[in-house]
Amino acid sequence: MSSNTSADVSMMREFNQSLVLNLIRQAGRISRADIAKRLHLSRSTVSSIINDLIADNLVREVGAGHSQGGRRPILLEFNGQAGYVVGVDVGATHILALLTDLQAQPVVRLEGPFEVEEGPETGLEHIVELIEQALEKAGVGMERVVGVGVGVPGPLDFGTGKTIFPPIMPGWHDIPLRERLQKRLGKPVHLDNDANLGAIAEYWWGAGRGAHNVAFVKVGTGIGCGLILEGHIYRGEIGSAGEIGHAVIDEDGPPCRCGSTGCLEAMASAPAIVQAFREASTRADQPSAMTITDLIAAARDGDTTARRIFALAGRRIGTALTSLVNILNPGIIVIGGGVARAGAFFMEPLRETVRRCALPVAASSTRVVESKLGPEAVAIGAVTAILQEFFSGPDMAVSCNPYTVSVEEAALSAA
Repeated sequence: MSSNTSADVSMMREFNQSLVLNLIRQAGRISRADIAKRLHLSRSTVSSIINDLIADNLVREVGAGHSQGGRRPILLEFNGQAGYVVGVDVGATHILALLTDLQAQPVVRLEGPFEVEEGPETGLEHIVELIEQALEKAGVGMERVVGVGVGVPGPLDFGTGKTIFPPIMPGWHDIPLRERLQKRLGKPVHLDNDANLGAIAEYWWGAGRGAHNVAFVKVGTGIGCGLILEGHIYRGEIGSAGEIGHAVIDEDGPPCRCGSTGCLEAMASAPAIVQAFREASTRADQPSAMTITDLIAAARDGDTTARRIFALAGRRIGTALTSLVNILNPGIIVIGGGVARAGAFFMEPLRETVRRCALPVAASSTRVVESKLGPEAVAIGAVTAILQEFFSGPDMAVSCNPYTVSVEEAALSAA
C-alpha cells in the first residue's frame, strides 16, 4: 500500500469517526445499527469506530433500547465529561476564564483585573495563572483539557498567532502569543481577536442565532467589531478586519492611541465617555477613580449629564455603523462590552442614528440589539472555537456549529 493510499485511508477513518461522534452527540442516545443506517456506513466500520470512542471515554453504553424484532439494541451516548475546555477573555483592564465540559456546560468562571499595558511577559503569566486557578477550583487536571481558546483586544495574524500593531496593547506587536501559550500549557490554543470570538458566540448561542450575516461590536476600553459573513468569520487580508474603533469620525477630534485623530475609539470608548463626563459635569461628588460602571449608575439615578454623554457616544457609534450597514448589510448588529450595559440611554440614540443615516433599504433589514451573552460573550466564543476544532474532522469547515451540523448532510457533501 502506498503512503498516499495509507494517508487517504487514515483521513477517511478520522472523518467517519467525527461523523459518528457528532451524530451520537446530537441524537442523545442511539444504537450502533441506527448509526450505520443514518450514515450509510457498514456495521463493522461503525463497530470499530465505537470501540475506539469507548476506549477514549468519549462514548459510553447506557443500557438496552426498545426492540423492533430480535435482540434489544445497546444504546450509546456522548460523555460530555470526558474532557474540558477553557475559554479566556483578555481585556485591556480585566481577564475572565470560563471552564466548560465538552457539551459547553459551564463548570467554573473566574475573573480578575488585568493590565495589558504591563506587557506580554507579565500578561502571559497572568493568563496562565488564571487558567491554572480555574482548573484547580474545578479539581480538573491539565491532562483532561482538550484545548484553550483565548481572545485578545487587538488585531493579530491568525495564521501565525502573532499580535500585529495592536493599538490598545503597547509592547505586544509581533509577539508569538499562541506559540508561547501552547508551550506553557502543553495544549492546543485557539487565539483570536476578542470581537471575532464575541461574534462567534452571539452567532451560535446569543442574539445572532438564525442570522447569516452578523456584526458583533464590543464597546469597552477599546471598540472592535467581529464579522460573520454567510456563516463564516471574516478576518480580512492580514487579520485586521473589523477595527471599526479606528474609523475617523472627526478629523479635528482628539488624538487616538493608534496615531490618528478623531477615531471612534478616542471619542466613544469607555475611557472617552468617562473623560467627557468629567469635563462636562458640575458634580462635586465625582469618584476620584470613576469607571464606566459608576457612570452607568449615575445615568440610571437620573444624572442628566451622564445620560447626555451616553447619548452622544451612541450617536457617534451609530454614525460609524451606518457605513457598515450600507457596505455589508448585516442582518443583525449585536452591541456588547461594558458600555452596552448603559441600555436605552446609549442604545436608542445609536439605533436612531443608524435608522436615520443609513440607506433605508439597508437599515430596514438590519436589527441593532444588545448582546444576550453579556460579559461572557468572548469567553463563550473561545470555548466554541475549541469545540469546533475538536469535533471537526478532516475537510470539515472550521466555521460549522458542532452542535447543529447535520452529519448526514456533511457526509453527502463530502461524498
